[in-house]
Amino acid sequence: MEHTTGCLVCGRDLVYLDGPRRVTCTYCGETEDAEVICPEGHFICDRCHSLSALDLIERYCERTTDTDPLAIACTLMQSPAVRMHGPEHHFLVPAVLLAAYYNHTGEPEMKAKMLPIAKNRAEAVKGGFCGTHGTCGGAVGTGIFISLITGATPVKQKEWSLANQMTARSLMLIARHGGPRCCKRNSWLAITAAVTFLSERFGIDLPVRTTVRCSFSAINRECLGEACPFNPAAARAAKEG
Repeated sequence: MEHTTGCLVCGRDLVYLDGPRRVTCTYCGETEDAEVICPEGHFICDRCHSLSALDLIERYCERTTDTDPLAIACTLMQSPAVRMHGPEHHFLVPAVLLAAYYNHTGEPEMKAKMLPIAKNRAEAVKGGFCGTHGTCGGAVGTGIFISLITGATPVKQKEWSLANQMTARSLMLIARHGGPRCCKRNSWLAITAAVTFLSERFGIDLPVRTTVRCSFSAINRECLGEACPFNPAAARAAKEG
């Protein structure tokens, strides 16, 4: 999300200090001195501020120790580099899943190997695929994720099947909620489908603690409103019901 004033992550008014304070970049973890801070603790270093969406996603996912893919996704979606809609979500989905998976399984060193491969594959899934090819890029992202952790290839048996089952599972969940497309909604749905699939087929339970409450409705012209499961009003109604 891009805020035009204040903090680039949350939009709150910035606080100007009398002198420099050591702060940590929200995305890369590097520390530096700053005299302007966000009251919520957000800070984006100059390097991360100038990164493309794909490079920022890769950098953050390699650094984070979080095991909740929805939490990782929500943090990245607050970056001004990640637009409301766009093909960067096709990489965001497998990236956050790879980060959470390898952090959870105690193999964080694998992220440096797998994230560039996922990025390269995701870049082949162009913007608008959901409408022109009948295949949401976020759903394909979950297939990329399963393909990478299983080592699937076109000539393998079980691995090939699992990767395609994953994409199919995500696509069905996304399609059931109808259009128009929303890259945020579809990414969250795809990630949710992947978490369930990992539990059912691999016995791996990622500790998802995040309940998504969408904050993007005001900038999404095609928002489904209360018909979206992540709309705050819809979520409240479901909880009360």
